[in-house]
Amino acid sequence: GHISGCHLNPAVSIGLWAGGRFPANKLAPYIVAQVLGGLVAGGVLYLIASGKAGFDVSAGFASNGYGDHSPGGYSMLAALVNEVVMTMFFLIVILGATDRRAPAGFAPIAIGLCLTLIHLISIPVTNTSVNPARSTGVALYVGGWATGQLWLFWLAPIVGAILGALAYRSIAGEKD
Repeated sequence: GHISGCHLNPAVSIGLWAGGRFPANKLAPYIVAQVLGGLVAGGVLYLIASGKAGFDVSAGFASNGYGDHSPGGYSMLAALVNEVVMTMFFLIVILGATDRRAPAGFAPIAIGLCLTLIHLISIPVTNTSVNPARSTGVALYVGGWATGQLWLFWLAPIVGAILGALAYRSIAGEKD
């Protein structure tokens, strides 16, 4: 946005870079900060959740998963396709809504509604990632299976973000 230009998601940062909207030399520091932010947020959630009697972090703690750890029992392939496609469309919407040719002031609405729809579609499949920092922030508290499956929730959103950026660039192009 015009105030901070903040993005809290490594996949979005990489997608913005692939879309020609973010400098490569800022990717590493942004991603480090995003992951640290995810870990702090995961810690805050852990402190809150652990205040409830019977809390068991091994039950998942909002971690993303596939197979036995998918909320709906979806396979690894289904989770991979879901996360790639959801992140791809997320980047298409972000790039379109923030394009200099887009109407001013509507980007937050478009992006927020898109992210809401992504969650409605993919919570049953993977518990919705589309954000590797968010996935890392809770997986490291759960450990075990959650960290073992974390690779998918880095790979798929990054691939999806790059595909979304490439698709947007080929569809939208620059018009004089």
